[in-house]
Order: sequence, then C-alpha cells, then structure tokens
Amino acid sequence: MHAKGNVVGVFSRSAGRGDDAADRALQLVLASLEDSKAEDIVTINIAGKSALGDYMVVVSGRSNRHVMAIADHLITDLKDEGLGNARVEGLEAGDWVLIDTGDIIIHVFRPEVREFYNIERMWAAPEIEDGTVH
Repeated sequence: MHAKGNVVGVFSRSAGRGDDAADRALQLVLASLEDSKAEDIVTINIAGKSALGDYMVVVSGRSNRHVMAIADHLITDLKDEGLGNARVEGLEAGDWVLIDTGDIIIHVFRPEVREFYNIERMWAAPEIEDGTVH
C-alpha cells in the first residue's frame, strides 16, 4: 500500500490477490501522481467491498491549476501505457477531477474540496454486521 502525507484511512491488500493488471496499473498511477507532485496520496483497496473497481486513490493538488495539471499528466501517462479509455469528469473546473480507469478510481481534489467531501472517512467506516443496526 502507498500512503503519503496525512492519511485518514488506508485499507490493506485483500488476501489471496496476486499481481494482476489492476496492481500494475496502480503502480503506474502512483508513479504519475508522485511525478506531478500530488500531495497527501492515499490508496484504498476496495476490491471485494465495491463493484466500482479494485482501488481508489485520493490525492490533493495545491490549486485549481495544479489539480488540472496532475489530472492531465495522469491521463497522458495512462494513454501512453495503453490504458487510455479512462472516463474523466471535472477537468474544466479543477476543484475535483475524477478519473475512472475501470480498475482504479482516482480523485484529484483541491484541499478545501477534499476536506468537505472527506471520501477517505466514508471508506474507512467499519462494516456493519447483521443485527447490529439500531
């Protein structure tokens, strides 16, 4: 797992998972984000917890321009590696850019927007077992 900066929550790798395409793509994503000087990088393993993908990566950029630059750089790196079918939303505004590769969902936030939505906390919530709901 990868974590840089202040980490709200990071889930460990699922038992029994091998090195597959999602893991290799995750390494590419993390290298691109580090190269772009993304801040507070948090990787959350959502395999088996959600049908959305295998990993969620949440990062911050210092400003709208930095957020857009991080996203542009990542999109270019994904295309260069043959993973260019990612869906992208929010690139025009630069407050919150969502990049969905299928296996990995990347959220690039301005710090204030990240704090407001607090996605890491949502995924860090303990799972509710049957019979414990009041």
